[in-house]
Amino acid sequence: MGQFYIKGGIPLEGELRVQGAKNAVLPILAATILNQGESVIHNVPDLKDVKTMIKILESIGCSIKKEENTLIVNSSAIHTNEIPEYLVREMRSSIILLGAILAKHKQAKFSYPGGCDIGHRPIDLHLKSFRELGAEVMESHGYIYCKSNNLKGTHIQLDYPSVGATENIMLAASLTEGITIIRNAAKEPEIQELQNFLNKMGCKIKGAGSNTIIIEGVKKLNNVEFTIMSDRIVAGTFAVAAAITGGQIVLKDCYIEHISSVISKLIEAGCNVYSIEDKIVINSSKKIKAVETIRTLPYPGFPTDMQAQMMALMTVAKGTSIFTETIFENRYKHVSQLIRMGANINIDGRIAVVKGVNKLFGAKVTATDLRGGAALVLAGLSAEGETIVDNIYHVDRGYENFEENLQSLGASIIRKE
Repeated sequence: MGQFYIKGGIPLEGELRVQGAKNAVLPILAATILNQGESVIHNVPDLKDVKTMIKILESIGCSIKKEENTLIVNSSAIHTNEIPEYLVREMRSSIILLGAILAKHKQAKFSYPGGCDIGHRPIDLHLKSFRELGAEVMESHGYIYCKSNNLKGTHIQLDYPSVGATENIMLAASLTEGITIIRNAAKEPEIQELQNFLNKMGCKIKGAGSNTIIIEGVKKLNNVEFTIMSDRIVAGTFAVAAAITGGQIVLKDCYIEHISSVISKLIEAGCNVYSIEDKIVINSSKKIKAVETIRTLPYPGFPTDMQAQMMALMTVAKGTSIFTETIFENRYKHVSQLIRMGANINIDGRIAVVKGVNKLFGAKVTATDLRGGAALVLAGLSAEGETIVDNIYHVDRGYENFEENLQSLGASIIRKE
């Protein structure tokens, strides 16, 4: 499963280019099914989840060429609407293929998706929305069957601003007769990125970034070339890495507006943060102060994907911080591992009370999910002595060359298989 060996106490310094966004490229790869032609996608991060998505696309008949961080996807020879179960179970994001396959091939068969075990993430909103578009949806023996000869535009009111459901509706409605309006849509930058990609392909979509998205269905789409945005969660993670080590780093090819909720908390904690065009500068030369409250919310609120990393920082802050996790009920699995390193954290349901300690101490800890694993690495960078992080395949799902990038900033971290 692999391990990271980390020697803490070294302030990070230097510049780092932020990788392409995992949560943008996965739905965009799903969208390549729609044009039955060629899609050239640049700035694709080299991640486990991306590799899984490539395997899925190849399994249904797509041909894919990889040239460094560019993927060339040809979807003209798709021969099946069924995704292999073993691949679906590797990655929850595979559910995003359902809308694209349904739109283009009128039927789809899927097993229930896998991914990180961070809480109950129902796909009811996805299936309800497909039904509202006119699809027949059946669930039987762990499989989902979708069929429709004539999807039609409609008004869809989401009960919750789900990113995945919003993206799946956009994909399904792009080739649907009539106009589809999504209300209470997710507002994440990745939603805007999917809209930009689809429109460049020939779709007619507007409103992404607001709570109302309007999709006017078209009959045919064209070849496309597109560059993926930078990953805001990776940017936030490295910003916290600078803070927890008392360092100073410059993040390149990223935009402060995408992580404004994270940056505001770092400034509240005593960091000096500013931006110059597409660069973010983080300086953490002072003792970190506790942030009173951190409450995860849908974008533009504080992202649940940054909760674990920020908690690692608050374990060594002066004072007490209170975290409220409103998105996923099981997203405190990293807490027991941070406590092994000397953190003072108490949990009551969705509330975590973090009392800062003078220092953390190296220990052997285990990553149980993607962002929790990243948080343990950050804690190890700060801790006295050596930290060993097990099960780092979780981290590889979201961070390209994680240890190499940290090494370039001066960190003492090596990977052992």
